[in-house]
Amino acid sequence: MEGSPLDRAMTERSNPASERLDAMTTLEIVDLMNAQDSLVPAAVHAAREAIARAVELVVAALGAGGRLFYIGAGTSGRLGTLDAAECPPTFGTDPDQVQAVIAGGREALVCAIEGAEDRAEDAAAALRERGFAAGDVLAGIAACGLTPFVRGGLEFARGLGARTLFITCNPSPSDLPPADVVIAVDVGPEVLTGSTRLKAGTATKLILNTLTTAAMVRLGKCYGNLMVDLRATNAKLRARAARILRQLCGLDDAAARRTLAEAGGELKVAILMARLGLARDAAIALLERHRGILRRALGE
Repeated sequence: MEGSPLDRAMTERSNPASERLDAMTTLEIVDLMNAQDSLVPAAVHAAREAIARAVELVVAALGAGGRLFYIGAGTSGRLGTLDAAECPPTFGTDPDQVQAVIAGGREALVCAIEGAEDRAEDAAAALRERGFAAGDVLAGIAACGLTPFVRGGLEFARGLGARTLFITCNPSPSDLPPADVVIAVDVGPEVLTGSTRLKAGTATKLILNTLTTAAMVRLGKCYGNLMVDLRATNAKLRARAARILRQLCGLDDAAARRTLAEAGGELKVAILMARLGLARDAAIALLERHRGILRRALGE
């Protein structure tokens, strides 16, 4: 096994700072983990140009009617699923627009099915089942960079002519699969050797946060820094929508909630109705003419 790609992976190396981890006090463990976690933002920042290229690729695909798929196993797959699940309530997207495929399927979200990551052929089957096509983007997530399930998915996607991203915490160029954009973040060895739910997981979450948030901003899903495309599906989000309408249009709470109801709960439509004195249908038509970008619809 010596000299294998796994042996070379940064995520499998021993961290000198934690060599006596089992002999440390609780406070020493907490301090060590906090110190190691503090290294992650700088490592992600070093990959900012690759992340920006990935965002532009996703924007182009989604803007043309394509979709973004994450594919991963274990922690990587769960993080992709989390990011995909949060796009509809945050940005009002269709649940199909950002999807996640995890090795082992839904059961793997709550129960480790570690052997599933070794079946490269399952990735193509899962993507085929979801109708993955050339106009979509596949973002493979593999902390160690070697997961067969993820590599199988990338190979399938590239065979269709789809654009691909690869997100990893193993920066070794010789072991990286081909992809249109590779985001390789060097967070160093884990405090607990090989436990990539730690620094690698934190780095992955930061990257995915940036990828979808920046892409949705570029696609007009916000106005300033406000979530004007949020889906108000609970009391907290309904209150946030009313607060945004009050802030942007100078309405009191009762008027804001009334306008939202008249707009069918669509915040952008409500803003246009309040700002421009439009009826709902006219506001919808104006928004559609400007491809859903509120700032343009307001003539700003």
